[in-house]
Amino acid sequence: MSVKLIALSHSPLLGINEPKPEVNEALQDAFAKARKAAEEYDPDLVIVFTPDHFNGFFYTLMPPFCVGLQAESMGDYLTTPGPFDVPESAAEELAQFVIDQDVDMAISRQMVLDHGGAQPVELLFGSLTAKPVIPIFVNGVARPFTAMQRIRVMGEAVGKWAKAQDKKVLMVASGGLSHDPPLPRWASATDAQKHFMLHGHPDQADRDAREARVIAAGKEGAANAGIIDINPEWDEKFMADCISGESTRFDAYDADTMDDEAGHSSHEVRTWVAAFSALTAANGGVNAEFTFYRPIPEFVAGFGLVIAS
Repeated sequence: MSVKLIALSHSPLLGINEPKPEVNEALQDAFAKARKAAEEYDPDLVIVFTPDHFNGFFYTLMPPFCVGLQAESMGDYLTTPGPFDVPESAAEELAQFVIDQDVDMAISRQMVLDHGGAQPVELLFGSLTAKPVIPIFVNGVARPFTAMQRIRVMGEAVGKWAKAQDKKVLMVASGGLSHDPPLPRWASATDAQKHFMLHGHPDQADRDAREARVIAAGKEGAANAGIIDINPEWDEKFMADCISGESTRFDAYDADTMDDEAGHSSHEVRTWVAAFSALTAANGGVNAEFTFYRPIPEFVAGFGLVIAS
């Protein structure tokens, strides 16, 4: 019937570390516009493209992307724990359609989502179960990464499926933009960190300690935390590519260059690549209705938001 999109950054520090007053005012205004757009559109189905931060997906088995046929929130960083309202038959139909387009989509019948998936749903709709949600995990943290071209093609397949539905479908992309939080990387990880990337947190105390490190990095600021600074120039170029309606622009993005220019977690923008590629495939282009961007050191991230149809 119709397809609309809301793409936005997330942050584990949202609601914990407050930005400067003028930035926070603009941010809250952008959130209000996104909530109003979601309310007025009143989608029948929400497809959420979300990354993970070694909370639901691990190096024991790390797909490049995966459709959740059932899903629950783990409840980290102020998000609510509990199940999403996933329409299982529709999610399985979507996965099969994407596979039939020569894209090797994985599926999960017990997907666990962290703040990357829960935060935007709660921010836009107030609860995890306010709308039927199909989550699509897109790996944006764990190397090796699949080529951006494959993310684009996957997104285009999702967009074709969405267009064929007799429903109002809202694509939500969660992640990015430039940021380099204190997440371990396999090549330089300690034995304990490698165990975490394979198996997750051994207990609540370990999880709490990790959250405390992320909160401290936000309070200290990127310049003093030994991480790569936010790159507004990179962020703004990426957002311009998103709203250009020319999805093939994404194919030129290289993982190593992204590491150097935008930080090791900039790969979360793969969710945006998938969602904007889906929108373009469904609607034949992108009509950007609202854009917002601010570099927010308190969130250790360049924070963007786009509403488009």
